[in-house]
Amino acid sequence: MYFFLGNLSFLDICFTTSAVPLTLDSLLVTQKTISFSACAVQMGLSFALAGTECLLLSMMAFDRYVAICNPLRYPVIMSRAAYVPMAAGSWAIGGAASAVHTPLAIQLPFCGDNVINHFICEILAVLKLSCADISINVISMEVTNVIFLVVPVLFISVSYIFIIITILRIPSAEGRKKAFSTCSAHLTVVVVFYGTLFFMYSKPKSKDSLESSKEDLSDKLISLFYGVVTPMLNPIIYSLRNKDVKAAVRNLVTQKRFSP
Repeated sequence: MYFFLGNLSFLDICFTTSAVPLTLDSLLVTQKTISFSACAVQMGLSFALAGTECLLLSMMAFDRYVAICNPLRYPVIMSRAAYVPMAAGSWAIGGAASAVHTPLAIQLPFCGDNVINHFICEILAVLKLSCADISINVISMEVTNVIFLVVPVLFISVSYIFIIITILRIPSAEGRKKAFSTCSAHLTVVVVFYGTLFFMYSKPKSKDSLESSKEDLSDKLISLFYGVVTPMLNPIIYSLRNKDVKAAVRNLVTQKRFSP
């Protein structure tokens, strides 16, 4: 689990770094522009990192399933030969999806004033600026939604069904509480992260101008939430729910307080 948490922490740092500095810069300066190449890089990084986090959270769900449902076999099943390829595969698939969608988006012809109605170069906001047929982009996005949203959520749901069944079979209340506490932080992150992504990428788009403007505003806020707020909450959630982390912080504070 700590290996996956290390990957998640690094991913969250990359996620915020790819978007927040340029967003702050656009808020502070009057000339709010971004070059086409920088926009493409930002769009590609955001898409790759979001896809990687979707898969990484599902790998962490499997880790929790093995730890609770097969604790005696955990060291064998979740060995280094297993968890390293699981994490590497999440990064590789997320990067591969971005390598497909980003070129499909940037090769489109763009018309008008090229004003992105968003805080960042988000792929849906960029596609709205195209004056060509984007049916291929839409189809590929739907396929990607299945890969990064539907399949991982089903995988996580099945894992937690088995986890809950196993926890309910534990005879003591203290044992049930201890078992559930090991996966409560992960479950909280999953609900927050996937909830925002599902709301943004799965809801139908309105053609009415007033409704469309409302949807644009909600898309901005949602992307800001899962791109900035969620990476900020992840360390807090895992730290508050992890006894080892709290003990390490306590020891660190105590050492500094009483050091000569």
